[in-house]
Amino acid sequence: MIQNTLFSTQSVQPLKVLNSSQETATPSESLSKFGAYLEDAINQVSEQEKTSQVMNNQFMLGQVNVDQTMIASEKALLSIQLTTQVRNKVIEAYQEIMRTQV
Repeated sequence: MIQNTLFSTQSVQPLKVLNSSQETATPSESLSKFGAYLEDAINQVSEQEKTSQVMNNQFMLGQVNVDQTMIASEKALLSIQLTTQVRNKVIEAYQEIMRTQV
């Protein structure tokens, strides 16, 4: 089974209920955390693509099997497709917000 590691559940922290005595994160802190999360996700996609290219080169030299090469290629393809779909949804949401009349 192929597992997409772009948005792995290991890095997701469970939501905590905040008490009134606890301080919430400022918008700037939340934005920087979200930015770091997106940067990490894009770096993972890039690493999968590089791994796929290395596996393709090794396959051409006869160093790895075709099934290993295909699995690496499919992982990279699925990650790129997921990233593209997330980007498209973000753009659609932004456009919808911009069309909203105040």
